[in-house]
Amino acid sequence: MSTPFPFTAVVGQDDLRLALLLNAVSPAVGGVLVRGEKGTAKSTAVRALSALLPAVDVVAGCRFSCDPAAPDPACPDGPHEPGAFESRPARMVELPVGASEDRLVGALDIERALAEGVKAFEPGLLADAHRGILYVDEVNLLHDHLVDLLLDAAAMGASYVEREGVSVRHAARFLLVGTMNPEEGELRPQLLDRFGLTVEVAASREPDQRVEVVRRRLAYDDDPVGFGARWAGEEADVRQRIVAARALLPSVRLGDGALRQIAATCAAFEVDGMRADIVMARTATALAAWAGRTVVLAEDVRQAALLALPHRRRRNPFDAPGLDEDRLDRTLEEFAGEDEGDDDPDPGGPGGGGGQPAPEDGGPRGGDSGARPEEDEGGEPQASGAGEQSPVQAAEPFRTKVLSVPGIGEGAAGRRSRARTEHGRTTGARRPRGALTKLHLAATVQAAAPHQRARGRSGPGLVIRRDDLRQAAREGREGNLVLFVVDASGSMAARQRMGAVKGAVLSLLLDAYQRRDKVGLVTFRGSAADVALPPTSSVDAAAARLESLPTGGRTPLAAGLLKAHDVLRVERLRDPARRALVVVVTDGRATGGPEPVALADRAARLFAADGVASVVVDCESGPVRLGLAGRLAGELGGAAVTLDELRADSIAGLVKDVQGRSRRAA
Repeated sequence: MSTPFPFTAVVGQDDLRLALLLNAVSPAVGGVLVRGEKGTAKSTAVRALSALLPAVDVVAGCRFSCDPAAPDPACPDGPHEPGAFESRPARMVELPVGASEDRLVGALDIERALAEGVKAFEPGLLADAHRGILYVDEVNLLHDHLVDLLLDAAAMGASYVEREGVSVRHAARFLLVGTMNPEEGELRPQLLDRFGLTVEVAASREPDQRVEVVRRRLAYDDDPVGFGARWAGEEADVRQRIVAARALLPSVRLGDGALRQIAATCAAFEVDGMRADIVMARTATALAAWAGRTVVLAEDVRQAALLALPHRRRRNPFDAPGLDEDRLDRTLEEFAGEDEGDDDPDPGGPGGGGGQPAPEDGGPRGGDSGARPEEDEGGEPQASGAGEQSPVQAAEPFRTKVLSVPGIGEGAAGRRSRARTEHGRTTGARRPRGALTKLHLAATVQAAAPHQRARGRSGPGLVIRRDDLRQAAREGREGNLVLFVVDASGSMAARQRMGAVKGAVLSLLLDAYQRRDKVGLVTFRGSAADVALPPTSSVDAAAARLESLPTGGRTPLAAGLLKAHDVLRVERLRDPARRALVVVVTDGRATGGPEPVALADRAARLFAADGVASVVVDCESGPVRLGLAGRLAGELGGAAVTLDELRADSIAGLVKDVQGRSRRAA
């Protein structure tokens, strides 16, 4: 077994280490979500923590790690008689991003059940992690239904498997740790809320601290065993402190004054539901035990708020994480209790930082790669004699109509377009490709029935063989790549439309977030097109690029379409199963370069030839309209909608939908 990097040798990251230790003291806190950029010791710290956890006693031979002092009466391997037990280190189980539901919760061996009549249940990772750590790297890339399953198990302390007429329940109490890079996409607010604590981590900007990080890492890589030996004393001290804090935890008193501060803080920051109050109470209690105290102080409540509330205040992906510490201090002072510190034997608190590190600004710098002072296509002059105007603030986002890709795909699970998936409504049956996961019982019986006489069966019952098994074919929803191609030329800005346009794109980005899409952003203006954001799962990064988008210059529509076509070509090589939806936001004018209209038409026909789904958001306004966006949509082989029709409550959009359904029915 390889020697892990010592937990006490991690440089800085005080909040991360404190959050992990609090969960080690009290798993009821509910785990921790670690958010941060790449290379910030997230995984290193989590793996190092497992070496600090005390060894566990388990019933000998039990696959579900039952405690011999109090075995689970419902254990599938039980009932357990008093007797042999064994001691082993606490496990750290890693859940891969591509894991299946059966790998996570366990599965019935369906083939043995049908062929031999044996109900053989194979435990999953939740059973392996019982009384240890379950670590999910890149948890934001995990399918939603898997995140729901593991968070349900973490909250209830048990896993339930109900399928194919078999019901299995087993204990699953573990320290849940998830890590993620926000640039790769956010977790939904309802999933964020299920993690007890969250911490933001970033690489230090202090040269001396960075030097120490490199020095320790190089020393560890050269001699892991020797490096670990040098930190053995500090590791033993922390391990003993965890044991002592666990023993003290039941004696910690959470007074009415601290409870009022917790309730007032959650109310002041308008968090949804009551989970935040409960998590704060458990965290504050664990902080007191970690500090060796038997009473919760205001400083514990403050630290608990900084760890438990920031991620619960995010209502959509564009909200910045964090907590207003001045407001927090005012709330705690206003509701200070009188019972604080009555029986405090040790006023000293734990080490560790206060607020969360501010995330680095990932937005682009403004600038133009070639726009020049000129008039827009309508003959209106540009601002202050320059071809570029300052960024316009986006209008308020709204709920948009559902835009989808026609046909049935097989892409990643999501909520936009129809797809063949492992979850959803059953639409038929097929022969299994690989292991059988979802049995279609009726189709299996139908396939086996004609062969019963040849198999020597004349009485009731069926003889079922492997060739008879049928997999259920299911239809659900997939996420797509929504590629925005945004016209940022002078004709869009001169008529004061860019605010409305940005608001519409922001609304579509929010819709893409809710439907689990990847997004990309191509802009065109002046004489060229730019990839403002390559395809990513981070819609807030797209929103940041959109907010700082400058405008002005001519309209190189062909260049924008060709750039988008190149982006799709590269992305198809990376992720061939994910279908694309191209959303072109423009008034349809084309003025940049030679023969701009003919070039734009030829570029648009490339999308039609590839069968790429597309929508043109028509931004033309005014009493006289040329209908150029509709013409562009025809060349693309897609549809055109106006900014008003894009709204979900648009009467015009509703009429168009009804007319479309009537034509299809006819």
